[in-house]
Amino acid sequence: MSKLTVDSQYAQLAWSMSKTGVLGYGGGPSVIPLIRHEAVIKYKWMDDDEFGEILAIANALPGPIATKMAAYLGYRQKGVLGSIVAVLTHILPSAIAMICLLSFVEYLSNSAVIQGMIVAVMPVISVMLGVMAYEFVKRAYKGLGKIMVVVFCAISFVMLQLIPLHPAIVIVLFLAYGAVHFKLVDRIKAKNKNNKGETP
Repeated sequence: MSKLTVDSQYAQLAWSMSKTGVLGYGGGPSVIPLIRHEAVIKYKWMDDDEFGEILAIANALPGPIATKMAAYLGYRQKGVLGSIVAVLTHILPSAIAMICLLSFVEYLSNSAVIQGMIVAVMPVISVMLGVMAYEFVKRAYKGLGKIMVVVFCAISFVMLQLIPLHPAIVIVLFLAYGAVHFKLVDRIKAKNKNNKGETP
């Protein structure tokens, strides 16, 4: 691999992660669609299935989700140094901006312009999250089937909203089920097949 190619990969990591850090208004959830766009659609570092798996694991681990995703993407592309580059370029622009604007925090927090910017960007973030959720549901439908998707969505709603459990616990439970899902399906199919074969 040429030096130019290696340098371009670091540049891609730095540029993509800096954009997600600067444009991710609203915290972790609003950054995820931006990271997905960079990793899956633009640079094709992974497919949606892998991104969904990493997102689930990142949700189950402590700490800011966007930073964990940046660290993973950097490590996946260029190892430890790539992970450092990705994390630093993700957090530094916002951190520097916060430090520089610290003296204006009181003014900006009451600024009609800033409040208007936040309100205006919320619909965009909502649509981005909705599109990403739709893509995940579509892939879940292909893998699990319509009935299981509806059942799992209902179970998730009950666990998260009505009980409520911590999201990390729900994610771990579903990850545990996912690890044995296809084995259970194969056993059920084999059992049904045997029962049909025994029926006179």
